[in-house]
Amino acid sequence: MSLRYGLGGIGSAVTVVGLYMLFTGSGESFNVGAFLESVSPYTWSTLGIALCVGLSVTGAAWGIFITGSSILGAGVKCPRIVTKSLISIIFCEVVAIYGVIMAIVFSSKLENLAGKELYSPDTYYTSFAIFWAGLVVGMCDLICGVAVGINGSGASLADAADSSLFVKILVIEIFSSVLGLFGLIVGLLMIP
Repeated sequence: MSLRYGLGGIGSAVTVVGLYMLFTGSGESFNVGAFLESVSPYTWSTLGIALCVGLSVTGAAWGIFITGSSILGAGVKCPRIVTKSLISIIFCEVVAIYGVIMAIVFSSKLENLAGKELYSPDTYYTSFAIFWAGLVVGMCDLICGVAVGINGSGASLADAADSSLFVKILVIEIFSSVLGLFGLIVGLLMIP
């Protein structure tokens, strides 16, 4: 339901801007290519770095929230699971570390552009590559954090019911955490 509201809001905003441009006689100024060229390349690269860190930390926080609430709930019934289930929190935190590591790598690529001309094709290429790589890494880490959180929640609840299930579900949680590692590898391959 909220997706419909979001798409409706975006559609309404585009319609209002389009009608404004049509009725004011400036409809020909809507040029995506001119917009991409007029914005500084450093803006795109720093936005990619910000998305990388922001989405990674959001995924980690979301996963910690999901796992932590289940650990606290199951820990009331069975206190022995609390310390053992903290490994799920560590898996969630690793997702944020992936984002920070990639932000450092992206920043070093951005520093390599310091001596080059601002609006050169090489600068644009590197900046757009950093933007899209940051978005890919951030989205992968966001999804990974939620997946690890859900699996960590299941591991703590299953451990409270039967202690022999913890290791079996922990293996599945490890496979969920590999999603973030895939995002990190793809981000490394995307940047020049």
